[in-house]
Amino acid sequence: EPPSKYGNPSSYVVHGKRYYVKSSSKGYVKQGVASWYGKKFHGRQTSNGERYDMYRMTAAHKTLPLPTNVRVTNLRNGRSVIVRVNDRGPFVQGRIIDLSYGAANKLGVVGPGTAPVEIVALAAPAHTVRQPGGQERLVAVDLTSGNFTFQVGAFQDRNNAERLAAKLRKENYSHVHVASFDRGDGMFHRVRVGRATSLKEADQYEQALIRQGFDVFIVAE
Repeated sequence: EPPSKYGNPSSYVVHGKRYYVKSSSKGYVKQGVASWYGKKFHGRQTSNGERYDMYRMTAAHKTLPLPTNVRVTNLRNGRSVIVRVNDRGPFVQGRIIDLSYGAANKLGVVGPGTAPVEIVALAAPAHTVRQPGGQERLVAVDLTSGNFTFQVGAFQDRNNAERLAAKLRKENYSHVHVASFDRGDGMFHRVRVGRATSLKEADQYEQALIRQGFDVFIVAE
């Protein structure tokens, strides 16, 4: 699906905290705590302008682009579902996704209210291959390897981006660079550091940056 017309600003503020919306979901894999929301919000407008239906397989996420399809696995019981992220939240510390009632019910999250989960963003097929007999088979994108870097800031003013980049270079961070991107509603200058060639290595590097106080996420280049 193309990006939603609504719900995809470069950043937004809730309860005094700024969240930066990812330009792409490629390579996104994360573990954390899931919660769910239901009847109180049924029929209300979601962040991308749709109506929330508590019985559909949807979810809210703070920074993934809208819409994004993700596979959510309950790490307690091994159950998995695919949900479509069309809303923002949950804005509770320590939680990474808010599931619809329908999705939470299938995962076994409704009773306890929360559960540890793994989220994997799903990519579109990269290409098709022709099999014997003329049939075509879709071949999925490999999201576990490639070239990954780490975004630590995004600015509309390039001078602010360059100042942060200069500070990071002075502090001996590797592969510091500014990547500019025209979203159509303005130019954004994204400050990135580091390099990794696998998601496992990237996750370790990301956790190290988080411990150093950065609001960071992995970017596949």
